[in-house]
This record gives sequence, C-alpha cells and structure tokens, in this order.
Amino acid sequence: MDEIRPNSGAQAHGLVPLFPPGLQAIYGECRRLYPDQANPLQVTAIVKYWLGGPDPLDYISMYRNMGCPAQDVQEHWHYVSFGLSDLYGDNRVHEFTGADGASGFGFELTFRLKREEGETAPPTWPAELMQGLARYVFQSENTFCSGDHVSWHSPLDNSESRIQHMLLTEDPQMHPIQTPFGTVSFLQIVGVCAEELQAAQQWNGQGILELMRGIRIAGGPWLITDMRRGETIFEIDPHLQERVDQGIETEGSNLSGVSAKCVWDDLSRPPDDEEDSRSICIGSQPRRLSNKDTEQIRETLRKGLEFNSKSALPPISGQKQNHDRAQSRKDSLDSESSAAIVPHELVRTRQLESVHLKFNQESGTLLPLCLRGRLLHGRHFTYKSINGDTAITFVSTGVEGAFATEEHPYAAHGPWLQILLTEEFVEQMLGDLHELGSQDEAKLPKEYSWPEKKLKISILPDSVFDNPLQ
Repeated sequence: MDEIRPNSGAQAHGLVPLFPPGLQAIYGECRRLYPDQANPLQVTAIVKYWLGGPDPLDYISMYRNMGCPAQDVQEHWHYVSFGLSDLYGDNRVHEFTGADGASGFGFELTFRLKREEGETAPPTWPAELMQGLARYVFQSENTFCSGDHVSWHSPLDNSESRIQHMLLTEDPQMHPIQTPFGTVSFLQIVGVCAEELQAAQQWNGQGILELMRGIRIAGGPWLITDMRRGETIFEIDPHLQERVDQGIETEGSNLSGVSAKCVWDDLSRPPDDEEDSRSICIGSQPRRLSNKDTEQIRETLRKGLEFNSKSALPPISGQKQNHDRAQSRKDSLDSESSAAIVPHELVRTRQLESVHLKFNQESGTLLPLCLRGRLLHGRHFTYKSINGDTAITFVSTGVEGAFATEEHPYAAHGPWLQILLTEEFVEQMLGDLHELGSQDEAKLPKEYSWPEKKLKISILPDSVFDNPLQ
C-alpha cells in the first residue's frame, strides 16, 4: 500500500542522520531540473520492500513541469522513481558491487503525463503503473533498455483510453548520474496505442518513438503521454505507415523474441514417450533446460514480460544495434551475448524428423513478423513459454551458432527446439499464414500443415494452455 505525502526535506531538517547517498544523488538531479520544487508530492511505500512490503519503489516523486514553449512542449506532470537503483549501499535491497558498474539495476523510471486544464495536483495512478513495472524487474531480474516495449493490454489509467501499451526511451531532460554505488540512467515510459505497439514490434521501438516526437498530440519532442488521445499516429498522418513499411522492408525487425503461450511436440516419437515429448502434461515435468541453454536463451530474450492475468504477449526487443549488420545479413544466436552457442556436453542434440508447433492466438499473429521481419533478413526469433522451460527458436540459413542445420532442420536441446527454415520455405509459409493478422478467436483452432516438410502448426484458444487437461 502506498501513501501520498509531501517530501519532508528530511535532510534539511536533520531528521535523518545519514541521508542515503543513492537517494541524495537522484534528488540532486531532480533539483537541477526543479530548483523551485524542493518538496514535491511523493507516493511512498508504507512498508518498504526491504521490510517485506509488496512495492519495490520506495518513492515516486511528482513534479509540475512547465514545458518549453520554444520547442512547443506542453505543460505536464513529471514522475520519477526511487528504488530500481541502489539507494542505500548496504545490501538491504541491491547487492553492492562498487561504484564502477551499474547501481542496482542501473536505471530509474520516469513518466510524463499531460496536465489537464484545471488540474492542480498530479494524478497518482502512474505511481502504481511504475510499481508494476518495477515488480516485474525485481521478480524476473530482467532490465529495460531504451527502445523496449511493454505489451500491457489495458488502459494505463484503467479508463476507456486507447493508450494501453508502453514504449521506453531515455528521459529527454534527466541526465545519467554517477552515484557512490554506480551509474543510474533514467528511462521514460511513453504510452502508446495498440497499432503503435504493433508497428514497434514489426519494425523497432526507436523508429516509432522518433515518429511520435514529430507529432505534438502524440507526445512531441519530450514524448508526453496524453491519455485522452483518440487517434493513432497513423490516423493523424497516414503517410507514416509508409515509413514504417519501408523500414520493415529495408531493416527488418529488431524484436528477437517474445514470452508466449506455446508448446511443441516431436511427431517422430510416440506420444507417450515422456522422455522426449514436449506436450503440456500435468504431473510430468519435461526435462529442464541446461544452465547453459537457459543462459543463452535468457541473453537473447532479456525482456520476456508477462503482466496482469491477461493473455499478454509482452515482447523482448534486441538491445544492441550491431553496426556490422549493414554489411552482412548474417546473424548469430550469440549476437547479444559474449558466449558462443555450442552444444552442451551433457545435453545431447536430438535431430527430429517431424514437429508440431502449438501457439495461442496472440503468439500466432506474430508468426508473419517472425518470418518476414526476422528470418528473411537473416536473423532468428524465439518464443519462450511462460508456462515452463519450453522454447522454440526459428533460425534462417544465415544464422551462425545454431544446432539446427539444413540437413537436419529440426533439432532440440532438451525442451529447446530450433527450426531452420530456408528462404524459399519462409516465402511459402508467409503465403499460407497471411490470415493470421486477424484477432478473431472465434475462428480457432486453426491448423496449418506442410507434409513435405513434416511441419504442422496449430493456433489454439488460450484455454488449452491455461487448462492443459481440457
């Protein structure tokens, strides 16, 4: 539970003998921006996380920002979190590793919300939104990077708004800081519509953010969220869709994978072969991923998110831009990891003759993105199950380090399946899967089969994954 109170200015009044240095460093950056707001309203966790409370952020400060008329930036509320970085340096929350690296998770969250006419105090719902994102980071130990996107599937303020998802970017005013416990950067949450999220998935988050900066009502230069915005950037300026389509065609997608509802079956094995079947089975746990495979998938999928109890399909976007990609279409499964992928000596690579892939509706709608935006550009794409260790990685012939080959296109390490698809087969699949853009669940299940390739794909209702025995 949180409470709202003015910042007491504890240091100034001497109420706290030793003001925590990490907290002091963030306050210092806030004071640089808001010298006349020394005691802003704060939402504070009544029971701190390190005392067993549910909310990882100790405080969220809320400032009134007057905007910048010269840049046509409107007045807004500015929210800043305290707690994803190391505030205390005494291991109560984050392990102290010195001043040279990142402090805690290395970042704090910010959010800019348009101030409505007549509003004299900032709405507090953004604080709970920030706590929700922070809970994900603490529970998963996955961090955020600029350009990442979060599939939320619900109006951010629980209204009827079209703003139901988020992109993340560097805060335009708050500079990275050096604290005694390491560096801290400030990542700003930007509210977006479903169509804008989809464009970010199909192309990349940074590209969509840049388009939004050019439209005042969609955010403008400082990317201010307006929960009353009723039009997408593509409805405001239809020409923007052409820029996105051109970007997808020339650059592909930087989304390297998603957390998903998915399973796979080895059709070349008897269905009761528990050793090798990857079907969902109550009371029979599939073999776990080896530590090495887990680390490799985690490096590729550092952003697997699942929020709320909704059928969210949150994304994991590629973190680092490899500038050599312009010269080469080749990708590798260790492109975001320093460790090369090699077969684990304790996990036998199994070559499979025939496989059956099963996805829920939302996972299935991303198959064309996987094929067109990733594989046709020489890259890879991974579905990591949210219900267990199962993972499915599609690779193109240009991907280095895969254990699936053209000779044996279906191969597995435990519950991790890799599928190598030739460019010709990808084009064929795109033609057959064109209808997957529809979100009409009433048409499920959908079955697709390529007998000559010994591959079958089923798109199934969520209930199949949520209730395995049904």
